[in-house]
Amino acid sequence: MQYRTIANLNLYDSPDLTRLATQAAQGRYLQILSESPLKVMTCEDEYPGWLDPNDLQFLEAVETPYQAPVWTEGEIRDCIPEVIAFTQAAMAVPNEYLWGGTVAPNYDCSGLMQAAFASVGIRLPRDAYQQEAFLQPVEDLIPGDLVFFGTPEKATHVGLYLGEQRYIHSSGKDQGRNGIGIDVLSAEGDRVSQTYFAQYRGAARVIQSYIP
Repeated sequence: MQYRTIANLNLYDSPDLTRLATQAAQGRYLQILSESPLKVMTCEDEYPGWLDPNDLQFLEAVETPYQAPVWTEGEIRDCIPEVIAFTQAAMAVPNEYLWGGTVAPNYDCSGLMQAAFASVGIRLPRDAYQQEAFLQPVEDLIPGDLVFFGTPEKATHVGLYLGEQRYIHSSGKDQGRNGIGIDVLSAEGDRVSQTYFAQYRGAARVIQSYIP
């Protein structure tokens, strides 16, 4: 059976409930995988996590299971201005980087991307490396493309391309801005831009919505 959240909920990366894995915004669909400990999965992106049993009160059973939306590439392109506007509005309010954050005001990098596209009904996988694998690689960037950073083996960070070599992302304390900011894809930028540019892996385009 599937459930719909009636409040924003935290999902954790282990049964001890100490470290956030992701968040389920109000209205998300969850499936319970096991009851002791309480392991669940978000239905829109098939992401597992553990739920605090006290939060069961914030789930309501649904008769109709989650049905993934189907989008054309053209429909997605038409929504990109709204996706960009979402990230800029998120940057305009006080925020800080939150590992596992997908709910305003505090996001992690891939959580911001997921939330921005979800705001218009487009679903992406949860983590940066999953998003990179799902999207269509591109060489010539246009606004709305996702830019990926990390090691040669794996994407560990993602941002949204705005045009003119600029991208918006939520970055952490160690090598970022501890929150949402705009940086440049160039070795000529400031320290943060230079640090991420040295880890640049490439870009990819959203051409479909994720279907479990």
